[in-house]
Parts: sequence; structure tokens; C-alpha cells
Amino acid sequence: MQKVRIEPFKLIGIGIRTTNENNQANKEIAELWQRFMGENILGKIPNKVDNTIYSLYTEYEGDHTKPYTAMLGCKVKDLSVVPEGMIGKSFEGGTYIKTSTKGDLMKGLIVNHWAKIWEMDLDRAYTADFDTFGEKAQNPSNAEVDFYVAINELATI
Repeated sequence: MQKVRIEPFKLIGIGIRTTNENNQANKEIAELWQRFMGENILGKIPNKVDNTIYSLYTEYEGDHTKPYTAMLGCKVKDLSVVPEGMIGKSFEGGTYIKTSTKGDLMKGLIVNHWAKIWEMDLDRAYTADFDTFGEKAQNPSNAEVDFYVAINELATI
């Protein structure tokens, strides 16, 4: 676990409003991934910086137990062209805790790591948290995923 500074960035992709209550997010985010892959959203995003996929969680109504927006997309140069059916978002960046995990994406790797993060004693900002799926995540049975959790500026780890 390390404290890092994230610079402002923009994403284009698809999103949903969900909640972690009753495992609703697990089901709905899995469906969002199916749509992202099935409709080749990655190939339709204009002005991509690269092909790293961001799974972003933002617009929290409180802490991680309250509703929030989940988005799958890519970092882009600008939001001048947002295709129909997609959304574009700008983020201010900030201070983050970075953690990583490695394993089988089909066996709850992401959900299990988030459960660990929720148990950590972090001074979370609840602005925008995200995981990144880059080159190290190409093999789903042995993927390495980085997680970034926004914390308050003066938080200590």
C-alpha cells in the first residue's frame, strides 16, 4: 500500500447507478462488464490515451454503503466527442492509496479486494475511486489489478 498523487484526468465509457447493498453492485457491475466487452465499447471510445480500462466509482451519496455511480471506460485526451449512449467525466485527481492484487478475475478477485479495502482504517474522501486493467490484466486467470482509493489530503497511512 502506498500513498500517491493522481493528476486530473478525463474518462469516456458507460456507467450505471448502483449500491453495495444486497450484493447489487456485484451483479450490476458484472453486467456492465459484459456490455462493455460484448458491445466493444473499448473500440468505440474516441481520443483514447491508451487501452487501459478504468473501473471507476464516483458520485457517492455517502460512504461505500450508499448509492454511487460505477463507470467502465478509458482515459481520454478530451471530452469534445462523447459517443451517443456513453458518458464523459472529468476528475480533479488528488491523494490516493494504491494497492494491488493478483489472481483469477473469474473467481471474485475484484470484489474480494474491495471487501478488504472497506475493512481498512482509511480516511477516505469518497470523491472517485478506481481500479485499472492494463497490460498486466490481459490474462484473466492471472491478472494483476491496481486499485486507487481517494483519501483526504492530510490523511496518514
